Amino acid sequence: MPNLNKYLSFFLSLTKIKFMKKLILYFALAIIVNSSFAQNLDTGKFRTYPVGFYHSVILKDILSEEKYAETPYTPVPVFKMEFGERIYPTKIPEYTTVFHAEPVSQGSSGTCWAYSATSFMEAESYRITQKKVKLAEMYTVYWEYVERAQMFVTTRGETYIGEGSESNAILRIMRNHGMMPQVAYSGLKNGLNYNDHGAMFEEYEAYLKSVKETGNWNEEEVTQNIKKILDKYMGTPPETFEYLGVKYTPQTFMTEYMQLNSGKYFSFMSTKEFPYNQKGELIENDNWWHCNDYYNLSLDDYMTVINHAITSGYSVSLCGDVSEPGYDQIVEVGVIPTFDIPSEYINEDARQLRLSNGTTTDDHCIHLVGYKKVGEVYWYLIKDSGSGGFDGRNKGYRFYHEDYIKLKMMNVMMNVEPARLMLDKIIK
Repeated sequence: MPNLNKYLSFFLSLTKIKFMKKLILYFALAIIVNSSFAQNLDTGKFRTYPVGFYHSVILKDILSEEKYAETPYTPVPVFKMEFGERIYPTKIPEYTTVFHAEPVSQGSSGTCWAYSATSFMEAESYRITQKKVKLAEMYTVYWEYVERAQMFVTTRGETYIGEGSESNAILRIMRNHGMMPQVAYSGLKNGLNYNDHGAMFEEYEAYLKSVKETGNWNEEEVTQNIKKILDKYMGTPPETFEYLGVKYTPQTFMTEYMQLNSGKYFSFMSTKEFPYNQKGELIENDNWWHCNDYYNLSLDDYMTVINHAITSGYSVSLCGDVSEPGYDQIVEVGVIPTFDIPSEYINEDARQLRLSNGTTTDDHCIHLVGYKKVGEVYWYLIKDSGSGGFDGRNKGYRFYHEDYIKLKMMNVMMNVEPARLMLDKIIK
């Protein structure tokens, strides 16, 4: 018996040693993993930005010298991700791109939707005809504001009034009014180089408010008065014009010279609010005409069709949220910081949460014109007409990580050919 007790004591001591070693190894691994994870966590802070393109260029153009001198730049602290010394893929030559015209600024106006859609149509026309044409964004804007006022009358004042719209509004304007080159109609008056729509839209909105207050629902009268306001600030679009020695109407220019057909373009969204693989309405104020031609896709299909389009040589018009801490005009990137949500947790539910609680909103429309793969991750070259897009080194461009589109871009418009990848599954 004494020998047995001796062997049992020896065995227990060995077991304790092995257990202690395993315990030490476990804690060591936990420390390493936690330390590694902590090192990869993003952080944020409040920061201010130096004088940018909007104040130093746009305001200087649209204000008198006296007024500009009385408008000092006042930096406002905003909460942003700390980018530190990280290196992002922000070299345009490294991207596979489709043809697109040089970036242009929308000035002091809420017309990003028109700039995104117009740039998209310029790229489409070049793909079809090999012709480089600068189209008139303000021609589309002019008729958009006329049609919006008419809808305001039809709905007896229940139409949302604002400068913003969706990029697929251009399809409706193309059908009803055609297109026009920039040289035929710029929408600029008084020697300005940039749009200045502040006073115009104040007058536009005030007039429609008075129509509602007085109950003057005469559509013809309202249309004529709205046109007078637009003509005053933007000029009157010509009914015919010459381009390269040939006389056109807006419709013949679109169909004969540009060779564009509004029926060749489709829009997609991704929301759990509606069944997938069906058409529905994009619930958003800027969709003021309640367009219900958006095909609703699962998030995986949404990203698949975007990637299919750009890798097949087709550009994409995007609209979504740019008021984010990982969206920076100096670093020029759109990324999702881990303190918002880690990449591996970005899915349909994370996207829907932000759509439903209002933290994803339709702030801005841009034009996706290129891509680059870093490992298995897509980065996208974005053409941006917003003033912040001209603050960085690559004037008029930004660079989006795929997570940014996955989480924050609400809807897209593209040509029917890449769209067939999804349409053929939906339309039987």
